[in-house]
This record gives sequence, C-alpha cells and structure tokens, in this order.
Amino acid sequence: MALRDAPSCCPALWRWLRCPPAELRLELVLASGQAFRWRESSPGTWTGVLRDRVWTLRQERDRLWYTVYGEETPGPETDRILRDYFQLDVGLAALYRAWGAADPLFCTIAAAFPGVRVLRQDPVECLLSFICTSNNHVSRITAMIERLCQAFGQQLCLLDEQPFHAFPSLAALAGAEVEARLRALGFGYRARFITGTARAITEGMGAEGLCRLRAVPYSEARRVADCVCLMALDKAEAVPVDTHVWHIARQRYGAALGARSLTARVHQEIGDFFRELWGPYAGWAQAVLFCADLRKGQDSGSRARRGRGQASCGAGCS
Repeated sequence: MALRDAPSCCPALWRWLRCPPAELRLELVLASGQAFRWRESSPGTWTGVLRDRVWTLRQERDRLWYTVYGEETPGPETDRILRDYFQLDVGLAALYRAWGAADPLFCTIAAAFPGVRVLRQDPVECLLSFICTSNNHVSRITAMIERLCQAFGQQLCLLDEQPFHAFPSLAALAGAEVEARLRALGFGYRARFITGTARAITEGMGAEGLCRLRAVPYSEARRVADCVCLMALDKAEAVPVDTHVWHIARQRYGAALGARSLTARVHQEIGDFFRELWGPYAGWAQAVLFCADLRKGQDSGSRARRGRGQASCGAGCS
C-alpha cells in the first residue's frame, strides 16, 4: 500500500475537521514527547497508529486533513476518534489567553508556541510507554516503542513496504519470557517494569479498571503517575513534575518550596503552586512550557530529552 501524503492523493479517501492553528499545531504536539507512535512521513505530514488504525494527518490553514488506511472509509466515527484524541472540544485559544493574563512569563514564552494541546491517549499504552521515558530522550524512546510494537504487536499494514503495528496487548507483554526478549531488544532495566506493570494491571484492576479512573477525582487517580493522569485519565489539573520542572518552579517562578530535593512533598507543592497560578487546566499550561523548552533544546543541538521518567512516571499501578 502506498503512503498518501496529501489530500490531492486519492481525495475520496481524505476527510477534514475544522481546526485553526491556534487550536492545534501538529508539528508541536506530535513531536513534544507526549506520544511516540507518530513520525513526519513527508514535510508537514504525520503518519502513525491510533486505536489500532494507521492514519496520516496534515494541516492546511484551518483544516486538519486525515486519511485512514485499510478497509475503513473516513466518516463520522473516525472524526469522533480524532476529535477525542486531540480533545478538540477544549477551546485552547481561550485557555492561552487566561494563562497569559495570570502569568506574564507564560505569555512571553507561549507566543511562539500556539496550538500545544494535551492528547487523550489509551491509559494502558500511555502508562507502559512512559516507563520507557526514564533517563531517556525522545528519539530513543520512539525507537524503543517501535521495537516493542514490532516484537509483540499485531501488524496492521505495510506503507511503502514499512510495517505498522498495533500497540501490544497486556497479555502479550505479561508472559514469563517477555522480560528476556525486551532486554535483548535494548530495554535494559525497563524490561522488568514493563512486564511487571502488564501483569499488575492484568491481575489487578484490568484495563477497564484503569480506564474507569477517568471518572474518579484526581486525588484518587494519583495512584497512577501524573503524566498518565494528565495524558490518559482526563485529569487536566495534573502537573507532571521532574527535576527540570522543579528548577523552573524555583528559578523562574520563585516558588518557595520546603525542601532542597524533589521529595513527594515538594512534588505536591509544585503541583499546587502551578494549579493556583494556572487554574484547572494547569497540566495543559505546563505542557506548553515543556514543549517550548524541548524545542529550544533541539534547536540548540542538544539531545532532545523527555525528562519525566523517574520523578513523575513511575511503574506502579494497583
């Protein structure tokens, strides 16, 4: 099957949603370390896997164009999936204005980074993916997750002879031999956490129970890491905190914190500080600043790092 890199290619197989750049910038959101299944398949065009489907996305002015590969023809159901994934019912431009009015520093940074919004991901995929972010950087994380999917996920299609795979099921990752295979694939100590977490979910709340955390208060969902609360469990107030965010809170915002290291108490204090500053969508505002910092690091030639792994995306799940 050939890659479709523009709506002019097989126009009957493309569909669009109205979405101005102030509400979404694909090149910022899909490369900002929130999700790791997308690649820029041609300039301005992104191809990846979502809900066991392979998609190509492209923005042109106020239209978000997409096509889906396979037997399914784009229509209202695929519109719904894409709107849900990008949370397009949340008015981002209005949030930017509110954050800027409350925080002049945000205003100066965010002016160059419009359209950064938080994805709504599958909770299991999000949790297991973020285990790979510990002490890691975006390009390497992306490669690791691609190897994970190729080894344990179902092949969905071939595009220009490149295979695309679904994210592995919990059952596929919970087997006794999986850890050794992951270590052979270069996952190192993360292999144990991936298989252990897959087993813990399977033997505990199950995938359905993890999804049900979307309906409980943030204080209850926090048994799962803040990055998963924010990006998969509908907790817009969750602020993932690592040492980098800790330094931002202290040095850029002058937050008075009660310890000199990133303890659980300081983690809570930083989250509370930003929630008071930015309001109920504090996690979204933090995602904008994180994206800006990540792009600054890439533009300066330093390694693009995720930096959320150890502090806020641990492997626990009961």
